[in-house]
Amino acid sequence: MTKQLLLEIGTEEIPAGFLPRAMADMEGIIARELAAARLDYGEIRTFATPRRLALAVMDVSAVQPDAEITETGPAVNVAFDAEGRLTRAGEGFLRGKGWDGSPLSVDAGAFSAGAIGRFPNAGIELVEAGKALKLAVTRTETGRPAHELLSEILPRLVAAIPFRKSMRWGDLDVRFARPVHWIVALFDGIVVPFTFGGIESGGVSRGHRFMANQPFPVRDLAHYLDECERHFVIPDPARRREIIRRETHRVAKAAGGQLMPDEGLLEEVTYLVEYPSAVHGTFDPSFLEVPKEVLITSMRSHQRYFSVTDQDGRLLPVFITIPNTLAEDPSVVVKGNERVLRARLSDARFFFDEDRKVPLEQRVEALKSVVYQQKLGTSYEKLERFRELALWLAVELAPSQADKVRRAATLCKADLVTGMVGEFPEVQGIMGREYALHDGEDPEVADAIAEHYLPTQAGGELPSSAIGALVSLADKMDTICGCFGVGLIPTGSADPYALRRSAIGIINIMMDKGYRTPLESFVGKSLDLLAPRITRPRTEVHADVLEFFRARFVNLLADRFPADAVDAVVSAGFSDPVEAAEKIAALAEFKRRPDFEPLAIAFKRVCNIVKGGVDLPVDAALFQEAAEERLHAAFRAVAGNVAARVAERDYLAALSEIAALKESVDGFFDKVMVMAEDERVRNNRLALLTGIARMFGAIADFSKISA
Repeated sequence: MTKQLLLEIGTEEIPAGFLPRAMADMEGIIARELAAARLDYGEIRTFATPRRLALAVMDVSAVQPDAEITETGPAVNVAFDAEGRLTRAGEGFLRGKGWDGSPLSVDAGAFSAGAIGRFPNAGIELVEAGKALKLAVTRTETGRPAHELLSEILPRLVAAIPFRKSMRWGDLDVRFARPVHWIVALFDGIVVPFTFGGIESGGVSRGHRFMANQPFPVRDLAHYLDECERHFVIPDPARRREIIRRETHRVAKAAGGQLMPDEGLLEEVTYLVEYPSAVHGTFDPSFLEVPKEVLITSMRSHQRYFSVTDQDGRLLPVFITIPNTLAEDPSVVVKGNERVLRARLSDARFFFDEDRKVPLEQRVEALKSVVYQQKLGTSYEKLERFRELALWLAVELAPSQADKVRRAATLCKADLVTGMVGEFPEVQGIMGREYALHDGEDPEVADAIAEHYLPTQAGGELPSSAIGALVSLADKMDTICGCFGVGLIPTGSADPYALRRSAIGIINIMMDKGYRTPLESFVGKSLDLLAPRITRPRTEVHADVLEFFRARFVNLLADRFPADAVDAVVSAGFSDPVEAAEKIAALAEFKRRPDFEPLAIAFKRVCNIVKGGVDLPVDAALFQEAAEERLHAAFRAVAGNVAARVAERDYLAALSEIAALKESVDGFFDKVMVMAEDERVRNNRLALLTGIARMFGAIADFSKISA
């Protein structure tokens, strides 16, 4: 027989950003707890609004099944003496497990596992535990009612939900995201009794704080959802999200435009309201003189307003807001929001007008008073470093763009000291572009100023121009090498300087643009420029940064290709992300061949025997078997072709050439004893295999392939 569990935790308003993670954590915790309690269960559903976290578990077993539990004690030679009598250690263990003290002994010469029959006490036996034979007691644990178990599980669940920040309230010794005001805990409609934060669980929830601030009883999930909605609460965030999506599109159309898509804002607003509705307001069209990115940022970040555009994507003087109530007079809500927005946009226009009075170039000097990082100096010092690094890259990769790269790198941080970016940090780079264009800078330079921050998130937009890409690479590499150089290295989930994102950004830009600069040289040049600042040994920093990039590259490519193909290529050498990605793609394609598995096995045999390799020329005069001669001839026949295909970066063709060696390799291992007694013969055979291993080792380490 199965029953339904319903839990709701009613609180003061929880920050929107806490709720999605809390829902996932609740699901994971209850699943682990029910499994540990040996309770079967079905679907788990979680819910969240600013004032409540809830979950429902379907088809929970009504009773915990009985279980046979075996507990091991001391080893048999400790539990019994030489005559087979219980020692104090053995007796102590058994008495602790409920032994009644009746006679117990065993034939000292016939200890064996499963010797229950020798004991008058049921459940006492000898069991094999690892390499030892131990005394053990097996007992039957009678299953407890699920209702009883849940009284222990649910308070643990509530206490275990992790939040980025939690708080205590009153004089209570518990923590939660916000103070708890009520708890609903029902199993098959019956209250599961427990107390958390001074609140006793019950079967009564509460409605919307402003529109229906009153208690109401609930029986089960269906009744809970119906009653919540009747009291102006929609617990399911997926349903609220769709309501907001539908209503914002409807209101935007009614206002004469179309909604500007913003999934991030949609997700945030979903967790800010319990009962969403949508209304639109307007602002003075004269504000459209301010760059649209500033207007959108002001509306989005400060007010959580959605923007509206015309059919051509031009911003309209219209915004949409999502109140948490159904207003009797929506015009009152609109006027209040319009008044607040007007003040915000007036500030933005003031900063925009004032900032343009000072040319961007004149602001560069002010970066000398802006501390970038205490150990790494000012923003001006950072600018000087990555500007030189960007020029070094430009000479290597795009020499015709060197002058524009220098100019973009010089100006790209100047907007940090403008009033607009001080007020709206989200528009850094964007305002730099606007002010550069106003000052008459080359449009390509202006675009690079905005693009050098890209990508701003995993999988985000990359710089479109070579100028923006080169400045972005240099800026990010200086950040990574600088932080590693002074010991600011990411640990676990802590990455305050977003170094992982920067490394992935560098890899993606290099692959997108096809830049082939070796990372060893790139990192080395950056560390040269950072030499006066770094506090750790340079060789250690260089090695740590390269390993950091290697790990990021493996994680990135493992989402696109088989993990063993990624591991095989990276293990053979990783410095050029573009080359490595091409090799991985070729190897992944090559793995699809029907004859790949036996081929991989053959090459793995070569790798396993050669290991470090033998650096000697192959002497054909030392061959003693025809199979040696055939393998050597086959190797010489394909070596030149393989080298040519690798030079052309046609790695799939190179692998196909290498595949021709399989038959000769198999024949060699079938007929030849590699580790011959004659040292010269043995080394000659190892030298031949070394040459073959290094030939395909230029593409991948086949010992890492799962065949």
